[in-house]
Amino acid sequence: MEPEGTTTEGPQAPSNLVQSAASKLSQMGERTKQLAMGNVVVQDPERQKRIILVIVCVALLLDNMLYMVIVPIVPDYLEGLQKSADRAEAALPHLNTTNSTHISAKANFDLQIGVLFASKAIVQLCVNPLSGTFIDRVGYDIPLFIGLNVMFLSTMVFAFADTYATLFLARSVQGLGSAFADTAGLALIADRYQEEKERSKALGIALAFISFGSLVAPPFGGILYEFAGKRVPFLILAAVCFTDAVLCLTVLKPFSNNERENMPVGTPIYKLMIDPYIAVVAGALIICNIPLAFLEPTIANWMEDTMHASQWEIGMTWFPAFFPHVLGVFLTVKLAAKYPHLQWFYGAIGMVIIGASSCTVPACKNFGELMIPLCGICFGIALVDTALLPTLGFLVDVRHVSVYGSVYAIADISYCIAYAMGPIAAGQIVHDLGFVQLNLGMGLANVLYAPALLLLKNVSQMKPSYSERNMLLDDGPTGLYDTIKMEQREKKKKGLCTTVDENGVDTFAHRSYSEEESSGGELEYA
Repeated sequence: MEPEGTTTEGPQAPSNLVQSAASKLSQMGERTKQLAMGNVVVQDPERQKRIILVIVCVALLLDNMLYMVIVPIVPDYLEGLQKSADRAEAALPHLNTTNSTHISAKANFDLQIGVLFASKAIVQLCVNPLSGTFIDRVGYDIPLFIGLNVMFLSTMVFAFADTYATLFLARSVQGLGSAFADTAGLALIADRYQEEKERSKALGIALAFISFGSLVAPPFGGILYEFAGKRVPFLILAAVCFTDAVLCLTVLKPFSNNERENMPVGTPIYKLMIDPYIAVVAGALIICNIPLAFLEPTIANWMEDTMHASQWEIGMTWFPAFFPHVLGVFLTVKLAAKYPHLQWFYGAIGMVIIGASSCTVPACKNFGELMIPLCGICFGIALVDTALLPTLGFLVDVRHVSVYGSVYAIADISYCIAYAMGPIAAGQIVHDLGFVQLNLGMGLANVLYAPALLLLKNVSQMKPSYSERNMLLDDGPTGLYDTIKMEQREKKKKGLCTTVDENGVDTFAHRSYSEEESSGGELEYA
């Protein structure tokens, strides 16, 4: 007779297996539930808006850090390459040279530096009209993802470049990536934050990241270049860019989003450019950024010549200006929330502050005094940008179709015009006219342009109206809804729609104007 334990062992073994399997299935179910809950969290509109804002802010931060991080690195690095080439040339038999050839070589080196610095803005300026149209056609997520990948490639090329040609290539490729990432990022914020107060706040946060990236990049790059070599700062930025691209791919799912199939057809960029209100805003963005773009490549030499500034003083010249810039963004967002109809006034005040500050720069005698007008310039730029960038989105909402790629491409073009001219033209202006005249001219231009913002005084009171809608349909109706509306207007003009019956025909005709006034920015679908 078998032991009693052997008779019960058989049934217990399958029971244990069943319990173990049930436990594992339960754990898998819990994990699946957690993943599903996480997906719900990402799909939640409010949370998704915040994540999108983080993605865009990081992209803008990276772009401006990469734009400015080369300031302390590239001139010294290229100078080292030039000295190595000169030593190699000196070892060979050579003809008699004069001091004029040395001066010519120095001038050529300065020109190379200026062209290298400006190449990013020039490429971005050329690509922006195409990128804006592309964004309007395919949506905001794919261009943003493309821009991040191109910026990652550019940063890696910077890290391993060892000639002027490869550095120039990396800088130009960065301009291509910025044309997509910057424009798509700002347009995405404007699209997701439709309420004016939220939009101003979100764009203000994005501008703060732009400022931080521009001002913290030179000391960041200089310190790492000094102690860790040329590659380290670029590799760090490349790693952050790669992480942001993965986050964009995970959250926005650019290649599986079907919303673009129902996107309205945006207003062509050339029509936006000739809109007088948008043109005024674009002009203000160009003029207000000229002092910053022209001072960055010229102020170092002026400080050395006039106040015998040390290298650390030159390197830290712009860093304190970050704090008034953030203050200007915060102040404008708060004021716009309370008094949204005064956006034009905040921009005008900002331009006056920029003008006054620019005019006082040549009067500074030491590093401490110079910090004051530079802080004033950045504070004024914060007022202008924070007030006018949301205004561009609002103008598209009330006067055009609410698709924002092209209008923020125009804003990016405005910045690029200033920063493309700065590294190339500023040095020549200082050489021909002088540093004092350069600053007085920039200050006067800002002060004189400020009254032009009066044209935006009534923008906040605009609503899509009958007359404005007709202006937008000057090429004829483009959709079924527009066609019906145009036919109704023609009948009303001819007195064919004045019959009153029990079906309420007259009521419908009477409401046609009011409906168009309240929702005249109808979306035009392809």
